[in-house]
This record gives sequence, structure tokens and C-alpha cells, in this order.
Amino acid sequence: MSINNHMNVLDFTLQALLRRKFKNFGIVVVFTFIVFITGSILFLSYSFKREALLILKGSPELIVQRMSAGRHELIPVKFSGHISGIPGVSSVEPRYWGYYYDSLVKANYTVVAASDEVSGNNRMIRGRLPGKDETGVAAVGRGVAKARFVDQGGTIALLSSSGDLMEFRVVGIFESESELLTADLLVVGRPDVIKLFVMPAGMATDLAVSISNETEAPVIAGKIRAEFPDTRPILRREIIRTYDAVFGWRSGLIVTLFAGALVAFIILAWDKASGLSAEEKKEIGILKAIGWETSDILEMKFWEGLVISLSSFLLGVILAYLHVYFFGASLFAPALKGWSVIYPDFRLTPFIDPYQIVMLLVLTVIPYIASTIIPSWKAAITDPDEVVRG
Repeated sequence: MSINNHMNVLDFTLQALLRRKFKNFGIVVVFTFIVFITGSILFLSYSFKREALLILKGSPELIVQRMSAGRHELIPVKFSGHISGIPGVSSVEPRYWGYYYDSLVKANYTVVAASDEVSGNNRMIRGRLPGKDETGVAAVGRGVAKARFVDQGGTIALLSSSGDLMEFRVVGIFESESELLTADLLVVGRPDVIKLFVMPAGMATDLAVSISNETEAPVIAGKIRAEFPDTRPILRREIIRTYDAVFGWRSGLIVTLFAGALVAFIILAWDKASGLSAEEKKEIGILKAIGWETSDILEMKFWEGLVISLSSFLLGVILAYLHVYFFGASLFAPALKGWSVIYPDFRLTPFIDPYQIVMLLVLTVIPYIASTIIPSWKAAITDPDEVVRG
């Protein structure tokens, strides 16, 4: 077939689409909506996973917690000396942190003691971070600052576990770029964390273990568990796997909530595959009668299905991209971020998995094209007179 014949088939296909514009418009709307919903969930969950992975890359290779009756409790700092003697362990640092419920705004804060490593990193903060042993000062996340209506130079009062009122002067506020990590965060000096939570002397929240070769982490974790049976060593890879599972489960839950829309799309595709309308069959019969070949009919229906499905797919993907990365995924973000009084307000960095896009394309565009071509082929191989008469 010459190029002119292909162009004539394509031109006729576009004219046929315009003649049935209302029907095709309805199909495009449903198709686009399905791709938009699914694409938004895929973009959002994958971006959250990537953000979590980037954040956790800087976390310790191994965290050691002490357990009692299945719950996390304070761990003796003296365990550090024994653990640091295990071959492959480069350093062990006690960490002091906890959760504080603020009854004033009915929100939970994450209170973390400043360390030498944290205090030297001022890239994400306006102002500065407290020193390791500094008291009476704090750096807060933007969510905490908004909830307590405080700015740099202001004060925040917290009630310690012993009932004492503690005041902190705000010397730094974390920037919006780090809000996913720091929205509900308070960084104070180590003495203030100990006083706020009334931690006994010689006790810490957990131990951060740095390992020279990360591949040895499971072996070192086994040695720690054997030496201290009441501890729970947590590998960084396990934390990453947990985040991956949580976001995957939540994204699956959202897809389930929109199962009705998915069923509508399946019914639409099945309706297309079950047969052509009387008008479409008559059109194919007339085209066969005036000399069109079966291959011409199939080419016309291929272009018709491709134009509708690919246009809907591209429109749905573009809308999903804008929804997630420019409008904060307002429809689905609360379900994936979880429940909290202090929500992080941030703009996700675009992370797109090409494999997911290809799979979405394969699961939507190809079935629709097939459901368009198959019934057309059945009509095209039938005698034209029989098709026109119905």
C-alpha cells in the first residue's frame, strides 16, 4: 500500500472519530480518569518511597533498642562499650529522643537531642541548631512553629514528665525543603532531653551503631542479640523495606477505594470487545463494497483505537503529574502520609519509574486497541451485503 493510501485511511479515521465525537468524548473522559487516578497513586507512592530512601541513606546502619514485654524501653549506655568491641563496628553513639504530646495544640512532637553530627549540619535550617550540651534553646520544624505561632527568637514552653515547666528560645527554624523530615521536630540539647523526659542517669533511648562494611550488618546484629538477649537490633535495610511495604499497602488501599472506576473501565472495554454498533457494522460493509481491503479496515480501526487510547493515556499521565508534583497530590496525600495534626507541607521531587509507566501503558492502551480491532476484523471478513443488511 502506498503512502497516499495510508494517509487516506488516516484521514477517514479522523473523520469517523469526529462523526461520533460525543461517544468518543465519553470514552476519553472515562479512560483519562482511570489513567489519572492510577498514575497519581503510582507517582505519589514511588516518590514517597524515593524520598524515604534518600532520607534513610544517612541513617545508621544498625540501631539497637532494648525491649521489655514487647515494648521499646531505655537502654543502658554501658552497652556501647561491649558493642564497640565487636569486630566490624566502627562507632556506637547513644541517642536521646522521644515523643512529646502537646495538649495545647493536641499534637505530637518528636524531640531529638542535638549531636555533634547534627549540630554541624546547618544547610536545612534558618538560624542555627543547638549545641550538643547547650540548654534552654531549640530548633523547630515549620509545622511546630505554625502550631505554636512562634518565629525565630520566640519561646516555646513545654511541661516535663516531672511537671516542671521548661522554656526554650527558638534559635532556628527548619526550611520548607526538609519539611517531610522535620515538620514536627524539636532539636534541643542533650541535657534538656534528659530533663524533659526524666531519663535516669546512664540510660539512652537507643544506640546508633556505625559499621565499616554494611554487608556485615546481619552478622553483627546476630552477635549483639546473642550477647544482649533483651535487645532488638534493627538494620537500615529492614527500615527501608518497611517503608516500601507501608506505602505499597496504602497505595493499594486507595486503588481499592476507586475499584468502582476500574470496573467501569473494564465494562467499557468489554462492551467494545463484545461487538460493534449497527452503524459501525454498516460503515464497514459499505467500505468493503466500494473496494476497501480487510487490511484497510483493520488499519482504520487500529488508528481509531490508538488515537483514543493514547490521547487519553497521555492526558491522564500529564494530569497525574501536575496533580502530584505541582498541586501536592491533594486528593491522595493524606491517605499516604498518614494521620497527624501537624501535616508536613512540602513539594515532592519528581521521581518517575519508567517500568510503572510502561506497565500502565500495556494494561490500558493495548487492551483497548485489541478490543477495537477484534470485532472489526469479524465484521470485515463477513460478506458486505450481509453486513449492510444487518
